[in-house]
Amino acid sequence: MPKIVSLLVCCVFFFTSVFSQTREELEKQRSELRKEIEQTEKLLKDNKAKTKENLLQWNLINNKVNLQNRVVDNINKDLRLLDNNIYTLQKDINKYNRMLDTLKQEYAKSMVYAYKNRSSYDFLNFIFAADNFNDAIKRISYLKSYRSYREMQGQNILRTQELRKKKIEEISGVKVKKKSTLVVQNKEVANLETQKKEQDRILNELKKKGGDLTKQMTAKQRQMKKVSNAIAAAIKKAQEDAKREAIAKAKALEKKEKETKVSNVPNTNTTDTKTKSVAKKESILLNSENLELNANFERNRGALPWPVDNGYVLMHYGNNKLPSGGDMVITCTSIASSVGTPVKVIFDGEVISVNTNDEQPFVVIQHGKYFTTYTNLSGINLSKGQTVKRGQVIGRVAPNYDGDGSMDFYMSTETGFVDPEKWLRRK
Repeated sequence: MPKIVSLLVCCVFFFTSVFSQTREELEKQRSELRKEIEQTEKLLKDNKAKTKENLLQWNLINNKVNLQNRVVDNINKDLRLLDNNIYTLQKDINKYNRMLDTLKQEYAKSMVYAYKNRSSYDFLNFIFAADNFNDAIKRISYLKSYRSYREMQGQNILRTQELRKKKIEEISGVKVKKKSTLVVQNKEVANLETQKKEQDRILNELKKKGGDLTKQMTAKQRQMKKVSNAIAAAIKKAQEDAKREAIAKAKALEKKEKETKVSNVPNTNTTDTKTKSVAKKESILLNSENLELNANFERNRGALPWPVDNGYVLMHYGNNKLPSGGDMVITCTSIASSVGTPVKVIFDGEVISVNTNDEQPFVVIQHGKYFTTYTNLSGINLSKGQTVKRGQVIGRVAPNYDGDGSMDFYMSTETGFVDPEKWLRRK
């Protein structure tokens, strides 16, 4: 019996530890979500003070509602854990009650037996009824063991009562936590309802000026198309330049080999062979000078810095739902930030294209076979062919169609555009 009680204590301790860790994780997650909500609320207030309802406000309120939904879901999970813990503790209490009933019944039987055989005559009669001396010794040992067993029964009853008392105290504490968590849940649900009303208000305001928004989105898509074409042209030119350079190097090397060759037998196919090998390379852009740069860029996937500090994603790569109910597919990540915010290079590279004479000035930078493009900039201070370093300021965020600061950030390879957010570190 003592082993069973000890095992129960160990199991209860283990499950209590697991439960505590899970609740701590939920509370930590809830704290992080609230910080994000506070940051989003600040951005909403700042934006609302400067302009009327716009696409940034729509994205911010959507994000805030999503975060608030996650807070409510987090609390619901916490309540389920508390309910599960109450259920487990109640099962333990019921188990201890059954154990106490059994122990008390057994103890009562042993006490009745001891009472009936309490006289010294019965004790001596039991011993002297032995067949031999060894049997008598065994009977004396039995009586001692039986007395010890009764004492142990009493100790087990006391120990089990103490364990049950602790479980009752613990379940009371959990019920208090559940009560306070329910109060928090009601408050957060009320906050969610308030935010949904604000979301509906902004949506209605945006729908009222749906024509203006449509014009802005059409103009933005037209501008993005121009930028996409310019990026494709810059990449193609970089490929052609790299190919010409590689072929020129191959021919120069062949010429040098011919000049130093001892044999008089000419080998006219060497240059053609080297030229073909250049064309068959995995990427013509991966020459000996930028192989390591390219490898370092790939190793930093998911850990690259954002081009602006304290930026907010206005539109994601791919499909985006508009307030009007329509969709807009883009090949970049549109980032909102205050006008004049410094825009920084996310990785070492070489400038292959600069356009400052357009509605949306941009810079294209090569990192091996990868390219990053920064658009809607002011104060660009770079020139083509310039080498840049990670974190170097290349310009500043300019106003968008709403008058808010924003920039579009593209990432591409020789074969097409990729999702920049998969390469940037998580905020």
